[in-house]
Amino acid sequence: MRKFKRILFLIGIAILPSVLFAQEATSTMISGKISGKVADDHSQPLSGAVITATLSPSGSKYITASKSDGTFTLQGLKAGGPYTIVVSFTGYKSDTTANAQVGAGETLTLQITLHEVPQDLIPITVGSRGAPRTAVQSAVPIDIINVKTLSATTGRADLMSQLNIMVPSFNYNKQCGSDMADAVDLASLRGLGYDQTLVLVNGKRRYPSANVITGGLRGRGNSGTDLNAIPEGAIDRIEVLRDGASAQYGSDAIAGVVNILLRKDVNHLNINIGGSGYYDHKYNSANAVDPTLYWRGSQLDGKTLDISMNYGLPIGKSGGFINISGNFRDAGETFRAEPDTNYSVNKNAVVASSLVRRAAGDGTVIAGGGMYNMEIPVKGTKTTFYSFGGYNYKNSQAYANTRLWSSGATKYPTNAQGQLLFDPSIMKVYDPTPKGLDTAHVMYTPGQQVYLKDMSAAAGFRGEIGDGWHWDISSNTGYNDFHVWGKDTYNASIALPDQATKTRFDDGGYSFLQHEENLDLSKHFDGFAQGLTFAVGGEFRYEQYKIYAGEPDSYVIGPATLNGKPKAGGSQGYPGNQPADVADAHRTNTSGYIELTADLTDRWLVDLAQRFENYSDFGFLTTQKLATRYKLTDNFNVRGSVSTGFRAPSLQQINFSNTNTTVTTLPDGTRTFAYTKIVPNTSLLAREAGIPNLTQETSTNASLGFTWKPVSNFLLTVDGYNVNVKNRIVFSGQYSSSSAGLSPALTSLMAAEGVSKAIFFANAVNTTNQGIDVVADYHTRLGKNRLNVVLSGSFQRLMIDKINIPSGLKNSPNDSATFFNDREQSLLKSSAPPAKVALSVEYVMHRVTVGARATYFGKLSQYGNGISKTPPPGARDIYQPWVALDNGTIVPELFHYGAKTSTDIYATVKLTKFAKIALGVDNVFNVHPDKAEVPGSYLSQGDGESGGVFDAVQMGFNGMQLWGKLIFDL
Repeated sequence: MRKFKRILFLIGIAILPSVLFAQEATSTMISGKISGKVADDHSQPLSGAVITATLSPSGSKYITASKSDGTFTLQGLKAGGPYTIVVSFTGYKSDTTANAQVGAGETLTLQITLHEVPQDLIPITVGSRGAPRTAVQSAVPIDIINVKTLSATTGRADLMSQLNIMVPSFNYNKQCGSDMADAVDLASLRGLGYDQTLVLVNGKRRYPSANVITGGLRGRGNSGTDLNAIPEGAIDRIEVLRDGASAQYGSDAIAGVVNILLRKDVNHLNINIGGSGYYDHKYNSANAVDPTLYWRGSQLDGKTLDISMNYGLPIGKSGGFINISGNFRDAGETFRAEPDTNYSVNKNAVVASSLVRRAAGDGTVIAGGGMYNMEIPVKGTKTTFYSFGGYNYKNSQAYANTRLWSSGATKYPTNAQGQLLFDPSIMKVYDPTPKGLDTAHVMYTPGQQVYLKDMSAAAGFRGEIGDGWHWDISSNTGYNDFHVWGKDTYNASIALPDQATKTRFDDGGYSFLQHEENLDLSKHFDGFAQGLTFAVGGEFRYEQYKIYAGEPDSYVIGPATLNGKPKAGGSQGYPGNQPADVADAHRTNTSGYIELTADLTDRWLVDLAQRFENYSDFGFLTTQKLATRYKLTDNFNVRGSVSTGFRAPSLQQINFSNTNTTVTTLPDGTRTFAYTKIVPNTSLLAREAGIPNLTQETSTNASLGFTWKPVSNFLLTVDGYNVNVKNRIVFSGQYSSSSAGLSPALTSLMAAEGVSKAIFFANAVNTTNQGIDVVADYHTRLGKNRLNVVLSGSFQRLMIDKINIPSGLKNSPNDSATFFNDREQSLLKSSAPPAKVALSVEYVMHRVTVGARATYFGKLSQYGNGISKTPPPGARDIYQPWVALDNGTIVPELFHYGAKTSTDIYATVKLTKFAKIALGVDNVFNVHPDKAEVPGSYLSQGDGESGGVFDAVQMGFNGMQLWGKLIFDL
């Protein structure tokens, strides 16, 4: 943290004189001005267009942005000229006015018309270090997302959800009932892991979350990068590279790269105020026949308020600027349940006693933060100072599994006589009797609070020296703190009165710090073929990961007993990190790369890259990439790539440790304490189990596709891919110290450390992911109006090629099956829907825009936890999860989720030249995934990951969302 604060201090010192100079200069140089209006080719004003006037030969620059009515004014221009005036706007071809003259005390008036260009013709910055190319010209598939435009067409408040409906192979589901996974929002590309996609901001590596996902349906054992920690209002556009790029960008880029480009406009205030809520008239628990069975809210729940602001200021007279954004979000909780619990009459109902979580749904979120983006050209040189960074705070609260007095009295506060100490502010009574407290029906659901802090700052210089050598030197630091608290819960084992009155616990947490130093050099050579760009660079990275302990009461086993037997220790919901879990680990990485991008002919592009990496903890490796694009005709390009890649094991995976205390009954009836421990990879237990130090995951990527543009307003892209990943790091099953298959040395060590059950991280699984992405984009003019149609699809499958079971964990068939069991395999295979297709239709008129979007999610299947431990006679796989049907037949507990389509509609109306309103309904037909159950088995109900009726698959389970936004451009 001290290093992070020093960097912020130095950035502040760098900014202050520049701002002061800018204020002094602009106040003393008022001579003339340029004003005008920017419109599209149908005379519609464009808000936020950037106008830059450059004076020759001094190079002084003046910059502003157009208002919502398209008007602009540049003031304080030095009289004379010549000026070169450039007007640019994302999605439009820039307009240049050369040799303009500005008279003293006069105003030069311009009327600027910008012509729209398709997204595929916008220059991109990711995918190659050669000169910027369009998505069509690129050798690899790249999606370009205009965030401002996207935000106005959906009520989905977070960036992850918005990208999920726009990018074919981008996959995101908010987790539910998954401990800390509920609090952080992670996503993946092409069905791979959360940590196998690299995130950049302005081309610089973004830091990952400190959390490791230990629950949930997706990304188990992964950490990843939370895009929702970046204010949406700060983002200009997002480039999504759907291809392996480790040879260019380093670790994590196995599936691809997400590059977030921040806004640069000035003198333009943008304010977004949005509100939304879910109206699920079918599964909202407020509609339950017996509402006492569940936690519930209002008929319109998940109510969310979103506010974002963005404004930019010019700095100096050379085109400098600082753009500042802020955001605030307050999202309410949702509760979903099957309303009918009369299972004996209605087999579509649920048996309430089967549900282990009576508060299933999304938790609350309160978040806020800000971000800045700044550039200051150094006067009289070709050098520019730049900096960007921000701070984001997030507090989320979700619910753990419900504790019932009838089956878990040791988890409740009791008096000396063993009687329940009822707390009506936390406990509920379902199906209450009218004459008094029915303790048999008492329940409570612990709350899990997470406080997230994200801080980042980057600063650097870039410029040009010599004969066209471009250079960039930068420093980049990011920090994430993940602090966990238990709320509305108990440690029933501590002494009275705290046993009954202490209901909030500091459970400890995790932090991650990443610091980088980068140097990049590149030069374009015209003399080689049709042009060659040579790029070379290096990076030094420092990482630090910490686990800090909770307060003792969050994990301690106190002296309290119930009927002479010990009570459950630790705070219920999420027991705190113990001193034995504490870690403070760090490492360094030094890397370098070489990249050659050549236009061998006017039709043939070739890109070659080689990267060298050396990690202080696991050593040296190299990766390579070859990408090429060939123009068969002027409108048909063939493209493809082959590459090797890698992902370094994160410090989080290497050092993560957590100990959970439970009460267990021995064969003689004695109750004692049992410790289930997620074992750090650095421990002696891991070595004794035959698990070596974690090492890198490696990949081989191959892709082949084409782009076809038969007419100017239609583009079709098709890209197939094959990704082989070896040594994927996975989260093992639980191994008991009483297992006969484990070696005596391992069980003795577990006993010596007090570990009853152990869970390990290991490089253990090889997978192959194959798929094809298709995007068809059509747009046309209908008189003065515009029609946009986009059809995109992603079709993929993931196969497990091999499971490498550690030597100490495969001495019996049961132990081998436990390591990466059938359920874990099914979760990995269903990391993304096998098919996702989205059709978007938008009609743009003078003041009104209307649109609709339909997203199809293909069918998938995954196992439940398994209720029955006894397989049926003759079962081929006796170790898969089993469950009994209502008639007693034992069947695999396999949940099938049929294909579903979610439909959104929206409209935007321009109210004034400064304001517009957007209204819409997402999931207008209130579609839900199929229930997480085996039909005809009430025992399977609630045996999924969420503990409720639905699991977090496909479009999610919240149902119809109503939303509205007010958008101001001033």
